[in-house]
Amino acid sequence: MYKKSFFLLAAGVLFIGASLRAQDTTKRRTIEITSAFKPVLREAVKINFNAAPPAVDTSRPRLNYNIPAQYLFLSYQPSEMKPVALQRDSLAPWENTQWIKVGVGNVYIPYIKTGFSFGDGKKTFLNLFANEMNTKGNQSYQKSSLTDVKLTGVFKTDNNLEWDGGVGFKNDQYYLYGYRPDTLKYAASDLRRTFQTFDAKIGLRNNEATEFGLLYHPNLKFSVFSDNMSPSGKEINTVLNLPLEKTITDQFAFDLGFTGDLTHYEPTPRIGGPNRGSQNNNIYMVNPAFLVKNSNLYLQASVVPSWDNGNFHLLPNFLADISTDDKRFTIQLGWIGYYDKGSYQRYESINSWLAQPDSLQNTRMQEWYGGFKGTISSHFTYAAKIGFKNYKNMVLFANDSVNGAKQFDEFYARSMKALQLHGELSYLQGEDFEVTAALNIEQYKNIEGQAKAWGLLPVELNTHLKWQAFKDFWAKLDFYTFSGAQYRSSDGVAFKGNNGADMNAGVEFRILRQLNLWFQMNNIFNDKYERWHQYQVYGFNVLGGVIFTFGGR
Repeated sequence: MYKKSFFLLAAGVLFIGASLRAQDTTKRRTIEITSAFKPVLREAVKINFNAAPPAVDTSRPRLNYNIPAQYLFLSYQPSEMKPVALQRDSLAPWENTQWIKVGVGNVYIPYIKTGFSFGDGKKTFLNLFANEMNTKGNQSYQKSSLTDVKLTGVFKTDNNLEWDGGVGFKNDQYYLYGYRPDTLKYAASDLRRTFQTFDAKIGLRNNEATEFGLLYHPNLKFSVFSDNMSPSGKEINTVLNLPLEKTITDQFAFDLGFTGDLTHYEPTPRIGGPNRGSQNNNIYMVNPAFLVKNSNLYLQASVVPSWDNGNFHLLPNFLADISTDDKRFTIQLGWIGYYDKGSYQRYESINSWLAQPDSLQNTRMQEWYGGFKGTISSHFTYAAKIGFKNYKNMVLFANDSVNGAKQFDEFYARSMKALQLHGELSYLQGEDFEVTAALNIEQYKNIEGQAKAWGLLPVELNTHLKWQAFKDFWAKLDFYTFSGAQYRSSDGVAFKGNNGADMNAGVEFRILRQLNLWFQMNNIFNDKYERWHQYQVYGFNVLGGVIFTFGGR
């Protein structure tokens, strides 16, 4: 077997060698590819997944929930929103305007008022006002005059500081025409009373709180007041306020302030009588206060240490305003103490026919009150208050007992109490229509040192109406009435004065772009009442003129 296989293999080799020798050797040797092999993977078989539909479950699951009780007491509840009357915008864009109001009438000859504004409206604001009035009535020496000039300004710095200040001059002249009987004879120089006032003020405030939450506004006021007596009586008043507020949070703050109110009074030496020496009348107060301010509550709580000419008094200062969420109703409560400064300048502003004061005393008051305020509808607002007052050294004015009782002397009630009722109503319709009314009732009792509350009005009613009836046409109406005050006759007997009523009405309309015409009627009822005993007011009188406006944008 082995030999047979070997024989076959040798025969194959010989055959192949004979074939190779038989090929053509003249051709070039090349390789010819007659086919190419490309490997290809077989396409994978895809597996199809077909989900079986779920079986229909007709049973309803039973779910159990465990919810804990929620004890939430929300401070702020949503409330109905109602529009209120549009208030007059006191922050209107600054405009540099100038105006002059001139008028004449059967009492006012002449009547002049002017106003000028300057500044860039961003950092500098200046106002200059001047008044000149002269009046003359039918009675002898029933005349007066007024000259008043005032310059005020505000300057803002780049670091959010604001300086404010002003200077002014005022000259009042009156005649003591209220003597009885009117057959008495006096020279004009004996009846003329002239009061001059020079005043100045300056203050500094920060418009934004400091990094420590501080707001401050120190300010200083200074005035020199004198009369035309020979030699003249003179008074110097200086008031320094140093208020400081520390903001603790958005709802809590603390105030700390100091007030120094200084008066130096030098009366005219008396002829033929005891001389009155100069007098210092000073008040010092420290004003700490804790404040709570949020949407429903404004609370101020403190006590005020004070020194009245060296005598220490601790004054209360507790205020609370409790409001609803929508601010449409507020309850007001308070227990406060304060001073009315005793000064010649202040007394003259109350009664211009007074004699030089013999002494100056500060009136100290404590007041307990409760009230409320709010809105009835989108246009009506109201306020009401009842209070109990306790006065110490209350100044009163009564006619003297000599020279026809033509002037008033000051008297002081050592102690006096009063019950006060006060109410206000107003209706506003944008800037087109406004009417307000205020009623004040005070019942004086337990008067120590005086028989009556000389010169104080027990009842007063004030109403004011302003209406822009048409474009470039305005109308106004004022009504004032009161119940007569107690006065003292020359023999010391007390009487009650008559009631009085006074109504004024006027109109103003534009006749040219920069020219308005105005007309006013005063004391329409021709009620020649006496606010101060023996001093009858002017009766019915008219006044009219023009207003010329220039400048502006």
